[in-house]
Amino acid sequence: MTAQNTAATRRPALLGGTRLSPKQRLVLLLATLAGGLSAWHALAPSWQVPLPSPAVLGEERLQDFRDALYFPIREFLHGGNPYDPAAMFAHWPVRQDFNLYQPYHLLLHAPFALPGYRVGAVAFSLFSLLLLVALAALTAHAVRRYVAVPFSVTTAVVSALLLTSQVGKAQLYVGQVNPLVALGAAGALLARRDRPGWAAVALALAWLKPQYGFPLAVLLFARGSRRVALVGTAIAATASLPVVVLLVVRGGGVGPFLDVVVANLTHARATDYGAVDSPTAQRIDVAAVLFRVTGWVPAGIELVVLAVVLVTSALLARRVPAPLADLLTCLAVVVCVVHQPGDVLIAVPSMAAVAASWWRHRAEPGWGAAGLAVLALAVPFAHLYTVDAAVAATLGARAAVTLDGVAVVAAWGLAVFAAVRPIRVRTA
Repeated sequence: MTAQNTAATRRPALLGGTRLSPKQRLVLLLATLAGGLSAWHALAPSWQVPLPSPAVLGEERLQDFRDALYFPIREFLHGGNPYDPAAMFAHWPVRQDFNLYQPYHLLLHAPFALPGYRVGAVAFSLFSLLLLVALAALTAHAVRRYVAVPFSVTTAVVSALLLTSQVGKAQLYVGQVNPLVALGAAGALLARRDRPGWAAVALALAWLKPQYGFPLAVLLFARGSRRVALVGTAIAATASLPVVVLLVVRGGGVGPFLDVVVANLTHARATDYGAVDSPTAQRIDVAAVLFRVTGWVPAGIELVVLAVVLVTSALLARRVPAPLADLLTCLAVVVCVVHQPGDVLIAVPSMAAVAASWWRHRAEPGWGAAGLAVLALAVPFAHLYTVDAAVAATLGARAAVTLDGVAVVAAWGLAVFAAVRPIRVRTA
C-alpha cells in the first residue's frame, strides 16, 4: 500500500470514523468560524478588565477569577487562610468571600496566580476555553453512542453553541472554574463503567466544589458505581489533606480552623447571592426557586430538598438506561443544593445525548417528557442579555432572575416523569 493510499484510509478516522459529505464539511467550516469568533469575543474581558483595586470592586468581568482563585491563592501563598472572610476582605481587593472549595484548588490553580494579574487572567481564560472545547468533544463522544454522527462536526457545533450561549460565555466573562468541574462530572458519568479508574479521577475534579462532588458521589454510589464514588472521593480528600494540615498548623490548631469554617458558612448564608431567601440571588435549586416563586421558605427546607431530590433521583436513575439516567443525575445535582445557572454546564453531554436519542425515537411512546426536559434545560443557555432585558422590562427583575431556576427545576421534574415510565434506548 502506498503512502498516499495509507493517508486516504486514515483520513476518515481523523474526521470521526466516516468520510464527511459536502454538507457536513460546510457545517464543520461554519461551526469552526462561528466558534472562533465567539471564542475571541468571550476571551476579550481577560485583557480588557481593569486591574483589581478598591475603586473597581463592582467589576463583574473576571470577578470569580479575582475572588475565588487569584487572591485566595495569593493569601495562601502569603501564609494566610483564604477561607477566613475577614482576612480576605482586609488584605485584598475582593467583593466576595472565598467559599469552601476543596483545599487542593489552592495548589491546582496556583500557576494562574503566580504571575501578574493580567497574565494570570488571560492564561486562565485560555485554559477555560480549551476545557469547554474538551467538554464539547466529550459531548460528541456521548452522542455517538446513540446516533452515528461525525465526531469532528459534533465537536465543532457543540463548541460553537457553548461559546455563543449565555452559560458558556459566562464561564469566561466571570472567570469561573465550572468548565473543569463540568468536565470532571461528565467524565465520571461517561467513564464509570468502561474506565472506572479515570472516572474516579474525574469525580475528584468534580469535588473541587463540594456542592457538585457530594451529590454526584452519592448518586454514582446509588447507581452501582461504588468504587468510582469511594475512590474519587478519597482522591479529592487525599489531595486536600496537605493543605488542610498546613492551614490547621498556621491557625493554631483544629479549633481555630473550624471557627474559620463556621465563619465562612455564616457569611455565605447572609449574602444577597447565597441566602435561600434572597429575592435577587440567581440560584436554581429547588429551595431558592420555591422562595422566589411563593415567598415561602420553611425552616430546614434546604436539607429536606437535598434528601428528597437525591433519594428520588437515585431510585429512578437505577430504572432507566443512559442517557436519561445521566441527565437525571446531572439535574439532581444542580437542583438539590445551592447552584447557579452556569452550573448546568455539567449536563451538556447527557443533554445532547438525550436530544439525539429523542430525535431518533420521537415517534415512539415515552419520549415526550425527555424531549421537553431538554427543551426546559436549554433556557439558561438561551438566556442572553437581550432576553434578560426583555423579561425584566415585561415581568420585572425578580422574574428575570427566577426564570432559569424555574426552567431547570421543571427539567428535573420532566426527567423524573420520563424515568417513571422507562423508555428504551438503542445505541448506534
